[in-house]
Amino acid sequence: MHAAAATKLLLVFVFTSMVIIPHASSLRFHYINHHNLTTKTSTTSSSTSAHRSRDRRPSFALVRRDAVTGATYPSPRHAVLDLVSRDNARAEYLASRLSPAYQPTDFFGSESKVVSGLDEGSGEYFVRVGIGSPPTEQYLVVDSGSDVIWVQCKPCLECYAQADPLFDPASSATFSAVSCGSAICRTLRTSGCGDSGGCEYEVSYGDGSYTKGTLALETLTLGGTAVEGVAIGCGHRNRGLFVGAAGLLGLGWGPMSLVGQLGGAAGGAFSYCLASRGGSGSGAADAAGSLVLGRSEAVPEGAVWVPLVRNPQAPSFYYVGVSGIGVGDERLPLQDGLFQLTEDGGGGVVMDTGTAVTRLPQEAYAALRDAFVGAVGALPRAPGVSLLDTCYDLSGYTSVRVPTVSFYFDGAATLTLPARNLLLEVDGGIYCLAFAPSSSGLSILGNIQQEGIQITVDSANGYIGFGPATC
Repeated sequence: MHAAAATKLLLVFVFTSMVIIPHASSLRFHYINHHNLTTKTSTTSSSTSAHRSRDRRPSFALVRRDAVTGATYPSPRHAVLDLVSRDNARAEYLASRLSPAYQPTDFFGSESKVVSGLDEGSGEYFVRVGIGSPPTEQYLVVDSGSDVIWVQCKPCLECYAQADPLFDPASSATFSAVSCGSAICRTLRTSGCGDSGGCEYEVSYGDGSYTKGTLALETLTLGGTAVEGVAIGCGHRNRGLFVGAAGLLGLGWGPMSLVGQLGGAAGGAFSYCLASRGGSGSGAADAAGSLVLGRSEAVPEGAVWVPLVRNPQAPSFYYVGVSGIGVGDERLPLQDGLFQLTEDGGGGVVMDTGTAVTRLPQEAYAALRDAFVGAVGALPRAPGVSLLDTCYDLSGYTSVRVPTVSFYFDGAATLTLPARNLLLEVDGGIYCLAFAPSSSGLSILGNIQQEGIQITVDSANGYIGFGPATC
């Protein structure tokens, strides 16, 4: 097979219905050129088209974490080790946060005012948002599991270092403090009043980080569009590893997230596309992808739609129903209900852009790994790298043959991933399978597996769409 043809096979991902997948005896493979694992291309889909409007909606360029912090590494391996370390912390946080036994931690003692009840972690992607009038540009962490928007504010009694100057509410003509008796304040589950009668908020995080300050209504400039009266936290006491960000932009499935507050203005929908690592572009910021708010631009043509699953114990997180996993054309023999959300809020499959490597229950991971290893045959193995235990040395190959991996969703939809969403380059032609076992029954669909796919979250109607556009 010619190299050009091999590359083309690599760069196609397919969305199909389970009922039309042929039950062939041979596995489905992609031929990959490891030098081109992150090239951007178009895709195809067999699904029916959805309406797309030409109306403009707020859109952002996504910026990777290292582009904001300016972090540099002596080698790609060091960068991957740092990523894996953060990834482990994020996955453990989610396993704790989404456990039926979870209890919110009170870092502030009996002096607490308003506690949102939502513990989130910092993420891997940032956006540029204008705060106030005139707008002060700030980097905010994008978190699809958060129900809160907040920024560090002057006067800051306790703040961590950020890339931009602190936001000064006194310099904004549109900053308006929220009273403690308002409906917005009560939305944060418990009411609390400061000395001036203003609504005070607190959000605590699983690693001991927190933000504490006043709740206010403010104008946010989102992709060039000014949106008035958005409820944000103005943090005067903040602690944590927020890596240069001024705060957090919550996109979770709740009333205080940005999508929840915009309501009809955004159509209850947002879309994002994460560019493949090392993709073409002039820099890390150019290669990170995009975020679009609103139904008109967000709903892609030809998307495969999967129902969202709501966890009453963690209602801000987006879960999907997965019934099984396949390698090639072979569905793995796993116990029924392995990926189901339990009645007490345990298990399930959560979408998370802050986690890179997809986590699966131990049984599912072992079956996927063994099937993948058996399918690739005699490719030379390489030592594992931290939690990445299945690695290969492809430095001596122009192209190699690897199987696809498919997720079978409840309702008969199938997402089949190409090789670029399966393997993570560690260093010098060393590639590792980008899946790992979960420390609990929780599964996490990570950002490596989401790369290159336009993903639409329609929270108003309770669906998530995959593809087919790429970034």
